[in-house]
Amino acid sequence: MKVVCLDRSTIDSNIDFKGIEGLVENITYHEFTPAEKVVFRCKYAEVIITNKVVLDKVQLEQLPKLKLICIAATGTNNIDIEAATALGIKVCNVKSYSTPSVAQYVFSMLLEHMQKSAHYIENTRQKHWQNSPIFCHFNLPINELNNKVIAIIGYGEIAKSVEKIAHAFGMKVLIAERQGATSIRPERVSFEQALQLADVLTLHSPLTADTENLINSHTLALMKPNAILINTARGGLVKSADLLNALKMKRLGAAILDVLEQEPPPSDHILLNCSLDNLYITAHIAWGSLEAQQRLVDGIANNIASFMEGEGLNQLN
Repeated sequence: MKVVCLDRSTIDSNIDFKGIEGLVENITYHEFTPAEKVVFRCKYAEVIITNKVVLDKVQLEQLPKLKLICIAATGTNNIDIEAATALGIKVCNVKSYSTPSVAQYVFSMLLEHMQKSAHYIENTRQKHWQNSPIFCHFNLPINELNNKVIAIIGYGEIAKSVEKIAHAFGMKVLIAERQGATSIRPERVSFEQALQLADVLTLHSPLTADTENLINSHTLALMKPNAILINTARGGLVKSADLLNALKMKRLGAAILDVLEQEPPPSDHILLNCSLDNLYITAHIAWGSLEAQQRLVDGIANNIASFMEGEGLNQLN
């Protein structure tokens, strides 16, 4: 079986691919594949592994040998699954591999904002403590997570892990109902109420037509002026211009973003060209602990093994 990996560079070089290599006769790795090279590189492939490289209908129709697409992720928006199904190509993803990593990111960034750890470490390096007339040195406020309200938008496995950790910190957890829902499910609150009560709002929803720009000028206006927004889901959930305005006007306490609408973002992205102490942006790293990446690759190996045995582990079509 001939396998082509289209974007090996999205996985750390220390991650072991032996689980996949032991299953197949031949595997070719490409660090990255631009759209115009997909068909050429995959002409003889029976299996394609792709993290973010797009496979659309036009490309798939030119790959007659292709039998299986393994998405090196949970999200599926880079694959035309309808076209793949019509062509008899199976599509699999990997679920749950990143849950501990993303949940850890949420709280590591939240704690950094609340505790100001990096700031105070740097203060000591700059000898501010050593020159203090008293036994301690404060110049920025520190706040506790205890008794703060964290509202969760989207309630999959990652959100449930975030909920568990939040309880350990003594936080009060609200699970938001979908925006526009006509009824509220048990143990949830309305979308609007979640925003109004949240000290921390964390997003864990997929990006769909219903959730695009979910966080905009109207929904931001519902939030407390000192609330913290965290987005580790998809950049398109947040309207960047409205978020920037809210931060500048002090209508939101802080924003922690691991995702943007376009990735990699353009150099002139409005959120990357402002100097705000209450805006933290990282480069889509929340999912990527080494442990999570190894689980991802092992999950792909399991999907390929299942396909070879005529089963359908994690099959989407």
